[in-house]
Amino acid sequence: MAKKTTSTKQQEEPQESSPSFKNVEPFSLFTDFDINLFKAGKHYRLYEKMGSHVVENQGVIGTYFAVWAPNARYLSVIGDFNGWNRGAHPLSSRWDGSGIWEGWIPNIGNGTVYKYFISSNTGVDIEKGDPYALHWEHPPKTASVVWDTWYEWKDKEWMQTRRQKNALNAPISVYEIHLGSWQRDPGDPERRLTYREIANSLVPYVKEMGFTHVEFMPVMQHPYEPSWGYQITGYFSTSSRFGTPQDFMYLVEQLHINEIGVLLDWVPSHYPNDAHGIYRFDGTALYEHEDPRQGYHPDWKSYIFNYGRYEVRSFLISNALFWLDRFHADGLRVDAVASMLYRDYSRNAGEWVPNIFGGRENLEVISLFKELNEEIYRSFPDTQTIAEESTAFPGVSRPVYTGGLGFGMKWMMGWMNDTLRYFAKDPMYRKWHQNDITFSLVYSFSENFMLPLSHDEVVYGKGSLIEKMPGDQWRKFANLRLLFTYMFTHPGTKLLFMGGEFAQYAEWNFEKSLDWHLLEHQPNKGVNELMKDLNKMYRNEAALFDKQFSPDGFEWIDTSDRENAVIVYARKGFDEKDTTIVVLNFTPVPRSPYRIGVPDSGIYEEIFNSDNQKYWGTGVVNGDVKSDNTPLHGKDNSVEISLPPLGGVVLRLKK
Repeated sequence: MAKKTTSTKQQEEPQESSPSFKNVEPFSLFTDFDINLFKAGKHYRLYEKMGSHVVENQGVIGTYFAVWAPNARYLSVIGDFNGWNRGAHPLSSRWDGSGIWEGWIPNIGNGTVYKYFISSNTGVDIEKGDPYALHWEHPPKTASVVWDTWYEWKDKEWMQTRRQKNALNAPISVYEIHLGSWQRDPGDPERRLTYREIANSLVPYVKEMGFTHVEFMPVMQHPYEPSWGYQITGYFSTSSRFGTPQDFMYLVEQLHINEIGVLLDWVPSHYPNDAHGIYRFDGTALYEHEDPRQGYHPDWKSYIFNYGRYEVRSFLISNALFWLDRFHADGLRVDAVASMLYRDYSRNAGEWVPNIFGGRENLEVISLFKELNEEIYRSFPDTQTIAEESTAFPGVSRPVYTGGLGFGMKWMMGWMNDTLRYFAKDPMYRKWHQNDITFSLVYSFSENFMLPLSHDEVVYGKGSLIEKMPGDQWRKFANLRLLFTYMFTHPGTKLLFMGGEFAQYAEWNFEKSLDWHLLEHQPNKGVNELMKDLNKMYRNEAALFDKQFSPDGFEWIDTSDRENAVIVYARKGFDEKDTTIVVLNFTPVPRSPYRIGVPDSGIYEEIFNSDNQKYWGTGVVNGDVKSDNTPLHGKDNSVEISLPPLGGVVLRLKK
């Protein structure tokens, strides 16, 4: 809580007027059209009107304030500029029934620390931060700060050409990052790096690794660091822990200049009850439901937006567009979509309220997502929205005009769970569980799936990726290399949480840096080199991305060798000559010769092998192999290869 004066006068009933407001004409950024849009839930650029804005009025520079608080009987701006005097600068309630309070205060501007004092018609007096604030004090302080989002961007080339980089038929390999723990000051491990400092090391690293995009876990202002950013109080502000909004813009710009896209986690599913946040903002359930069966989230002990309230819908859609507009984000990954779609999510019978038809689906959320995605793709057609949705809800990534929710992609949670469960098994038992590794192809093309190995899989005692793998050190690393090979040759875009790319042993800890020293060890360095080459292959081989969301881009060649736990499949691009053949051996037994059917006769070159010695493999690799006319696997031709232990091989007809 920001420091306030404790004079006797401040405790008195707030005054109805202030000398600073006398002789000043009423000033507003709102038009009647704005108000009508806001009340109808159709105002998608509220950040241009709400909040605090430094503007000139009658030749004087000052700051305009606007806040939605329909159940306030009195509302004023308090801050360091007026000694936190509740009676010094009251705002006026608009006459149009919008519930908006507004006013202009002369001679204050950027850097002014402030809050709203609200005397509610419920009888409570509260102090709140600004829901639309563009900047906040550094936690644990909780006041808003007058700021702007002006920035002289230098990423014009990326913005003009990013459509092809963000397209559904483009290679999209995402590196998921938590800014507070990716890297800390080597000289002082307790100190977080700033946005600009992170740019200096993150950008060249991501470029060297070959990831096409980064995804930042929530960068929005949040008071509680152990929430990892998922308990947001400042929806329109970057976290002040790492610098100013312009500092984050610099980070985005540097990524764009180096042809790396930026995705942001966005959290419209819930928010905390911190006293300075939007919870019971004007003394009533304003942004949330009053009924805890609809307004309280039992999993996260947080509060759920009232998605049917028009003003809240304007808030949420405006917020999503804000990050695409002002921060040049290339897309939003929407958190916890499943918890929003179902009214009975994590609730027992009697703890939830059915929809108007008696069902469990949240109809207001469904309509919100459709409206949100339509507006995003209308205003920013060269971006993507990605849903973290863990159920079989139909059409999440299908267009609204076909009845879908309109997202560009959806996380493939089933693939993640089945795959990690399979890889955790000792290889000697895998032959009885081959369905776990092949089942994903039954439904792979029902949505536009992104394959995630995210932060959720390396916390809370689940162990790091490398520690999920069975066996001794060699087997663990071979299994992990095989897992990544399978991931990058499976249909769909890719996402990997930081640290996985060099086989960090420890679970992720948000309070410390990744264990970068592990790159000095050959096994870890080998995984890191493998990830570079997988990203390179994914970007360069059209068969791996041209049809990544279409059944035309995949063909099983053989799934019958369960005894040896070997599977063979083909990936196909728009050009038949780009077809690649993938052979995966899920046991530690090398097999040579191993014959597989191939679609065409000719010489096949090995373009990738996870057992390469530079990856700390055993070196069971193939050069060029020539097919013969021995029929196999329904093909007229076949080749013999050396199949590495716990390894994957990728072949392509030599051009």
